[in-house]
Amino acid sequence: MEKLVSFVLVTVVLVMSQESGALEDCLREQARLRAQVHLLETRVKLQQVKIAHLLHEKEVQYLDRGEEKSVFDLGGKRQYADCSEIFNDGYKSSGFYKIKPLQSPKEFPVYCDMSDGGGWTVIQRRSDGSENFNRGWNDYENGFGNFVQKNGEYWLGNKNINLLTTQGEYTLKVDLADFEKNSRYAQYKNFKVGDEKNFYELNIGEYSGTAGDSLAGNFHPEVQWWASHQRMKFSTWDKDNDNYKGNCANEDKSGWWFNRCHSSNLNGLYYRGPYTADTDNGVVWYTWHGWWYSLKSVVMKIRPNDFIPNTV
Repeated sequence: MEKLVSFVLVTVVLVMSQESGALEDCLREQARLRAQVHLLETRVKLQQVKIAHLLHEKEVQYLDRGEEKSVFDLGGKRQYADCSEIFNDGYKSSGFYKIKPLQSPKEFPVYCDMSDGGGWTVIQRRSDGSENFNRGWNDYENGFGNFVQKNGEYWLGNKNINLLTTQGEYTLKVDLADFEKNSRYAQYKNFKVGDEKNFYELNIGEYSGTAGDSLAGNFHPEVQWWASHQRMKFSTWDKDNDNYKGNCANEDKSGWWFNRCHSSNLNGLYYRGPYTADTDNGVVWYTWHGWWYSLKSVVMKIRPNDFIPNTV
């Protein structure tokens, strides 16, 4: 009997030892699997960060995937340096075309305004507040916005504007409209934007127009020292190049050629006419509606100074 009991006890001990070993193996396997899952989750998160970064860097500016159908196909006959060349080659319809400035490494789409004498290359548009213009340096450098719709809001990109304006002497025309169906314009000879090394510095020449000279700040000699945008470097919330003790771009919610801070801010927040805010951060052209009226629409467009339309 004692032998039988001893046998049973030994058997029980062995079974329990086996079960204990199996449990330990199971726990070890669970721990290994958890570690693998954690590693995979970490890799997925890293990939998501990389994808988000690539999408951000390569955000060319389209809101849908029908972009090719939205650009006029000129059949690859030649490459055009700007919209004035397209106009004088016989294409008189306003719309999106691909251009390649002389020093540009590649083509890019741009809206060509073939009205108003034709041949205008649109570098900025505000129309309805649908696009966020409170963006950082990289976005303003590379361009952003809606390059699909006729009235889509966009910024062509400081790199592209530099490439355009360094290949000749250009005129800038700024078309402005308010919410009371009034319109004005401001025009500047010899508009030029510097390169990245010079922080895309703004240079403008002689003014003409009906909206007043809010870029050079010539409306009053006592304010010109802080209101003029002439020879100002471009600033964004994450790259402060202004002459102000604070950060104009951060306070006024846009990228622009700020001084201390501005008499124009065409990339400001989109209000609807008169507004109140901590700072004058609307879509502002001071010499027309002052600092506390945000405009309905803006188009900034350029064309060579010596442009002669080919009407044949």
